[in-house]
Amino acid sequence: MEQSMAEERMRSDLALEQLDDSASGKAGVEVKREEIGKLCLHRLSIQTEEAAARLRKPKGNYLTLEFGRVSRLDRESERTLLDLLAKELKSLAKELTNREVDGEFHLLVAGLGNASLTADAVGPLTVEKLSATRHLRRVEPELYKTLGCASLSCLSPGVLGQTGVESAELLLGVVREIRPHLVLVVDALAARECDHLFSSIQLSDAGIEPGSGVGNHRAALSRETLGVPVLSLGLPTVVNSATLVKEALSKSGVEESDLLSALLSNQKSFFVLPKDSDFLVEQSASLLAAAIRRAFTPGL
Repeated sequence: MEQSMAEERMRSDLALEQLDDSASGKAGVEVKREEIGKLCLHRLSIQTEEAAARLRKPKGNYLTLEFGRVSRLDRESERTLLDLLAKELKSLAKELTNREVDGEFHLLVAGLGNASLTADAVGPLTVEKLSATRHLRRVEPELYKTLGCASLSCLSPGVLGQTGVESAELLLGVVREIRPHLVLVVDALAARECDHLFSSIQLSDAGIEPGSGVGNHRAALSRETLGVPVLSLGLPTVVNSATLVKEALSKSGVEESDLLSALLSNQKSFFVLPKDSDFLVEQSASLLAAAIRRAFTPGL
């Protein structure tokens, strides 16, 4: 039972959801919460190897923005969210690279996932909504310097089943060739709580392990594997069915028994997403792309 519960605990890409409510669960972890208008900002820092092992997340900083369902954002909240996300992206980029984000800065944005699957399409769709500037900057370097626009490269590496090549392998080859100062990885995430679906964004300087939230672990993307700093930007699109049932039972006051736990952890669970997910994925990708543009190519 302990093993199955530990497995269930892994079914989330959100570091905030892995945090134990007990005092011992917060050892080696620093958490700060701030309310900004209708938004809620959580800053979580995993500072020790013990805490990293307990939360099953690499050491580093995890910023989670909770804003309610993306389809229900009013204009003021959306503007606040974009400003805040762009500010954090730019701040972390500067901190990780020790460089100003200006006309000399080179960013590679990688949209992970399968564009043919709605639940996994946030990354590729976000990249599709960006305008690459690296090639144009070579033609008009002074103009881009004046505008303060970073050199932007975009790539959707697809998934292993489509290409036969790991995303990490493809990105490593591109990084070695074009030598960006920073890689920004955009991906769909798996959540443990339904309230977080299409309602929160996680930004982290600890890199990312694609597919970990759905049990499909791929090669990690980090400074160690790519040789340059890596930022991850993700939004939850799916939740595990067993977790969904457990949450519903818990809210109904039904206590979990050994038998119920065994039934819910029988390896036959699946992942579910909202019925209007097509619309929500499109909106989410537009939101993430807008924040990236605001942070790195404001002059455009």
